[in-house]
Amino acid sequence: MTPDQYDAVVVGAGPNGLAAAVRLAEAGCSVLVLEAADTIGGGTRSAQLTLPGFVHDVCAAVHAMGVSAPALSLETLGPHGLEWVWPEVPLAHPLDGGRAGVLHRDVGATAAGLGDDGPAWRGLMQPLLDDWPLVLPQLLGPPLSAPRHPVAMARFGLKALQPATRLTRRFQTDAAAALFGGCAAHAMVPLDRPLTSAFGLMLAASAHAGGWPFAAGGSQAVADALVARLVGLGGEVRVGTLVKSLADLPSHRVALFDTNPAQLAAIAGDALHPRYRDRLRRFRHGPGAFKIDYALDGAVPWTNEDCRRAGTVHVVGTFAELVAAEAEVAAGRMPDRPLVLVVQQSLFDPARAPAGKHTLWTYAHVPHGYTGDARDAIERQIERFAPGFGDIVLARHVTTPHDLQAYNPNYIGGDIAGGAHGGLQLVFRPVIATRAYATPNRRLFLCSASTPPGAGVHGMCGWHAAGRVLAGTLRS
Repeated sequence: MTPDQYDAVVVGAGPNGLAAAVRLAEAGCSVLVLEAADTIGGGTRSAQLTLPGFVHDVCAAVHAMGVSAPALSLETLGPHGLEWVWPEVPLAHPLDGGRAGVLHRDVGATAAGLGDDGPAWRGLMQPLLDDWPLVLPQLLGPPLSAPRHPVAMARFGLKALQPATRLTRRFQTDAAAALFGGCAAHAMVPLDRPLTSAFGLMLAASAHAGGWPFAAGGSQAVADALVARLVGLGGEVRVGTLVKSLADLPSHRVALFDTNPAQLAAIAGDALHPRYRDRLRRFRHGPGAFKIDYALDGAVPWTNEDCRRAGTVHVVGTFAELVAAEAEVAAGRMPDRPLVLVVQQSLFDPARAPAGKHTLWTYAHVPHGYTGDARDAIERQIERFAPGFGDIVLARHVTTPHDLQAYNPNYIGGDIAGGAHGGLQLVFRPVIATRAYATPNRRLFLCSASTPPGAGVHGMCGWHAAGRVLAGTLRS
């Protein structure tokens, strides 16, 4: 084999592309990763977006599933600089009047804080946590794989299939319903849709089990550790290399694409059957994100004290307000009171900001391709639960849905989730097929968040795609 021939070429140096490359290199394959941008990382880049000394996560900030994912195992990436930072409280959901639903690592502490709904929360979460080691590998795996623990999966599935609006009927208080609903809203579809409870269950359970950590120093550390591991195994990475067609790739046995489905169709051209390319182009993208990063003169003055100890804060109000906001977004309308996801990394990771100062990472769910300005809506929501917030803002960096797509072509219309989660597309991504990741061309594979298990910094889309390659085309 000459230096210009590779067993595998991976297009895209996001966490999924890099995880695929690492797994292939661990199997002894020669691997080259090509990245169009000048910096590796995709959704895990960090930068000083506002003022000198303030380190912001450009896209992903909290790695709820990554801490438990084999692709990001600390056993292999820890020696390459990856460290997790665990906030004191994983999640808080403020309500008017200084109240809040608070999710602690400990289920008992969470239940105690939810008053009359404590038994209901414990009854919902404790059985899932007992099954978590059995269920999680299945949830992070490809669809249609036979469950190794069918009884545990059935217990999860009976609840997960329900719309979040139905499952929350077991709660009597605003705090418990809103706390669960905020987790379910990560589905980015109306909460009266089937399977939205799956998101709530997975994310709430992951907060209890893993604590919703961030990467020390910034999410860039995830990508840097993956690259260090890859290079140590003999793999290569080239940045600033745009791939427009298969002709741009060096000689290879297989190619894996950490891209959206339409990009794969465009790059592959006639190497894929026209009908399959049409199916890729019909892949649906979901709502967008409108993001603001802040440099702050101090910590956010939340009215509720527990919010001041939380890594993540879901800002929207009651469950009813959340349901209304997500329905508006799905209908293509910007809500007056959107869901705003807030992360306070610098409270727990002092490397993120100068002494006494803080960063704040926020984004709101907005309609797909939204072209308006959501700044006032976002800041009104934060100010509602943290009066005086505007007084401590030193600088802002605004990223619109258009900016997100320009930053990463995978984020069509500001869709940071790798595609809509509605209908069969939640499970079958990018097309309905018996084998995920593979295409009709046995040399071409998709490994982005547009494949199972979908969005999030966990690397499992790439990890499983590499497993498919090793079981087939590159079988030793």
